[in-house]
Amino acid sequence: MDQVSESPQEAHSLPGCYRHPDRETGVRCTRCERPICPECMVSASVGFQCPECVRAGSGTGHSPGAAQPRNLAGAPVAVTGDPHLITKILVLVNLAVFVAVHVSSTLLGDLFLIAEWPPAPWVPTEGVAEGEWYRLFTAMFTHQAIWHIAFNMLSLWFLGGPLEEALGRVRYLALYLISGLAGSALAYLLQPVSTASLGASGAVFGLFGATAVLMRRRNYDMRPVIVLLVINLLFTFNPSLNISWQAHIGGLVGGVVIGYAMVNAPRERRAPVQWGACALVLAVVVGMCLLRTAQLT
Repeated sequence: MDQVSESPQEAHSLPGCYRHPDRETGVRCTRCERPICPECMVSASVGFQCPECVRAGSGTGHSPGAAQPRNLAGAPVAVTGDPHLITKILVLVNLAVFVAVHVSSTLLGDLFLIAEWPPAPWVPTEGVAEGEWYRLFTAMFTHQAIWHIAFNMLSLWFLGGPLEEALGRVRYLALYLISGLAGSALAYLLQPVSTASLGASGAVFGLFGATAVLMRRRNYDMRPVIVLLVINLLFTFNPSLNISWQAHIGGLVGGVVIGYAMVNAPRERRAPVQWGACALVLAVVVGMCLLRTAQLT
């Protein structure tokens, strides 16, 4: 029998639709990532969904023996409830803290991130260096200027919703919190000891990083998010704006690492890879904080 060599296009053929295997397609469901042909595509707010995920979202459900649809990160697709619930809660928490620090003039000093205060030659009286590790967390939700919280909340609203749908609530919340802690830790490590920092910018930059990873995974046009990220970095490194670039970069790197693990983990060992990446970033956070504390004390 004669051998027929495959052309490069045949060797790298597109996958077949999960419902019609004989039909090649380059489109995947934005929820479960299964390949779908034009007949199976159902237009959604972002991209297309397969018929099963549409039925799950509309509440019609599946037969008892059917597998539950899962999103890109492997989390079960929610049949009922608000798909942006965690994003809305995070916005409300930030707004509530903003109001609280303006009502109580003394509360702000208990929440922001700071290494030592007052600066030398006085003895350190408060901050992470004195064991107040909770400030790494509270600083993520604390804003003082109206423009600062307005920018962060707008970014959280527009970036958070699609990420929450793609990752699921638990993974999305882990991404937000750990990215924010990475930003706080790098600010604590590199900022001068007399510089206080606050705000959700580290966590928001983590969402920027994860969004870029998600768009790359889905083969979307990345130019809009790249342009937006570059503009934000230009503001970040503008010395006249007095912005904590350390928090922004720490959050961005943390978001890229966690986001990459969330959307690219192999299906057969998805959870260990995803949560292992979260644990790795947290370990680096702890290491930076221990190092800086040892330098200061």
